[in-house]
Amino acid sequence: MTEDQLLGPRAHGGPCGTAVLKAVAEDFQVDEVLDIPLSGTGEHLWLWVEKRNLNTEEAARRIARAAGVPARNISYAGLKDRQALTRQWFSLHLPGKADPQLDRAEDETLKILSAGRHQRKLQRGAHSANGFTLRLTELRADRAALDARLERIRTHGVPNYFGLQRFGFEGSNVHGAREYAARQELPVQRNLRSRLLSAGRSYLFNRLLAERVAAGSWDQAQVGDLLAFTDSRSFFPAGEAECNDPRLAVLDLHPTGPLWGAGDSPAAGVIQASETAIAEAEPSIAKWLAEAGMKHERRILRLPIGGLSWHYPEPDILQLEFVLPTGCFATAVVRELVSLAGQTDI
Repeated sequence: MTEDQLLGPRAHGGPCGTAVLKAVAEDFQVDEVLDIPLSGTGEHLWLWVEKRNLNTEEAARRIARAAGVPARNISYAGLKDRQALTRQWFSLHLPGKADPQLDRAEDETLKILSAGRHQRKLQRGAHSANGFTLRLTELRADRAALDARLERIRTHGVPNYFGLQRFGFEGSNVHGAREYAARQELPVQRNLRSRLLSAGRSYLFNRLLAERVAAGSWDQAQVGDLLAFTDSRSFFPAGEAECNDPRLAVLDLHPTGPLWGAGDSPAAGVIQASETAIAEAEPSIAKWLAEAGMKHERRILRLPIGGLSWHYPEPDILQLEFVLPTGCFATAVVRELVSLAGQTDI
């Protein structure tokens, strides 16, 4: 499957040029934002970990082995990119045990930067945001056009597409989801099941968002929409008054799209009709998601870019710094700027 099939149209015009992302791990840096003060005591040891070219699950297994505890005793807030330099929190459940020696977990790909005790384990989704520092190298673009585009997305945000990495190489995860959905079966392996369900759900969301981008309504509230604040999982219906809420203009409040699961779309009118049409175009996947126990949820269609700044350390390098809500993809920002030369899997 192509990028356009998995994502959709750009919102702010064609790419301003080309660049390379992730030539080295340091070109894609992610810092988890977690606003939980550690108590200093308790049976959970929290670790602030830097990893390079290492996925989160493998880092967790290595820490567990070094600590001599089962993998189920280690927790993390979210998955971070493998091909990157990332810093994130892990917690180890160590009831009645002293802090273990974790040197064996460390090498050039994993460093434990700090540690502290807390009464509770780290929960999935506990972090409030992710901070990004990206370096686009081998840049071939007009700087004035790039600066104008960056100013525009700082003001208007970008479509909140799920990134290509959600779908696997050439959409392999979507193909897998379709195969299982056609049989209305689920993979036995837990990780595979989770990955394919997530890919199927994300693909349907992207299709709906692509239609809204094409129609120019991805960043505008319409009667019948369901609206949500940037950092909230709750939503409420939009009538005429809500469509004129000033918080829409300052990117605090956004229209949402469906993350498919059991039940009809709670949207109304033409919005509900358009969402239903997406599900009807992929009936086996929609039914599969519902029967797998997925609940209908919502995701904001517009992605606000927090603290966006940029500079050019070299004529052919653009460095970006910004903060995104959890579950959102930095590549959605990059895609509105440049095409990534020879790169199709990030």
